[in-house]
Amino acid sequence: MGNASVTAGGEVNFTNLPHGVAAYVANSLSENSRRAYAADLSHFGAWGGEVPANDITVARYLADHADTLTVSTLARRLASLSKVHMAKGLPNPTNAELVKATMRGIKRQHGTARAEAKPLLRDDLFMLLEKTPDNLRGARDRALLLVGFAGGFRRSELVALNFEDVDYVKQGVVLALRKSKTDQTGAGRKIAIPFGRSRWCPVYALDKWLNQSGIAAGPLFRPVNKHGCCLDRRLSGEAVSLIIKEHLSTAGIDPTLYSGHSLRSGFATSAAMAGVSTWKIRQQTGHASDAMLSRYVRDGELFVNNAASFLV
Repeated sequence: MGNASVTAGGEVNFTNLPHGVAAYVANSLSENSRRAYAADLSHFGAWGGEVPANDITVARYLADHADTLTVSTLARRLASLSKVHMAKGLPNPTNAELVKATMRGIKRQHGTARAEAKPLLRDDLFMLLEKTPDNLRGARDRALLLVGFAGGFRRSELVALNFEDVDYVKQGVVLALRKSKTDQTGAGRKIAIPFGRSRWCPVYALDKWLNQSGIAAGPLFRPVNKHGCCLDRRLSGEAVSLIIKEHLSTAGIDPTLYSGHSLRSGFATSAAMAGVSTWKIRQQTGHASDAMLSRYVRDGELFVNNAASFLV
């Protein structure tokens, strides 16, 4: 019978597993998850922690970092410690009441509100597009921003799109999303991008970018160098954030509150403000439930039938 363990460096080791099984088991974790586990365990080890750890050690680790790490980061560190202990078949110290009580105390003292990127709303997006230069990089950025917004895409999903994922239909285009953060098994789904009703049509912008760049296969969104040449590689997720921030700065908007997630949150919030039903928003964004979407809907509906508007 085979078994598995996780090293202090975050690598997963498999012993005595049948031929071919180890590779599939290793692939059960995404690359991002493996990197996160490695970073979390490395931080714990640099502090002086060891695996196996007891509940007192883990509670001390939490207390020592309560003032420097966010609650969400501490929770993720606990999840990584839990994973490594379970993989080794060891008693799990994160389940101990001492550790749970320590986390409750940290949450009460420091709060659990997450610092979220500000949504890039429809009107602000259109203002950015007005100031986009009329060159190859501008064509790419218009397509990137409009498709990212209209599809409610995560930045990782947006840069993962290929030319082969684009299907032109009478109503617009259908984009095949082959894998996402919540679809690690690659079941995939299709996202419809309709023709726009304003001058900023995402379908037209995408078509113009493809025609000007000459892209006919491979990555859909690519870097454009300082000489105005389209490179033969994929944009990174970080590049999406930088492009958004660059255009915000050009438009005179403070970019520090925005990120690559601002397109996705901006779409969901703008749709809620326009009265779109939550299930139709989820159909576009791929959110698993209304609960996952609720913070955007709450923000988008703050002024819809606001009680104060009837009184002042």
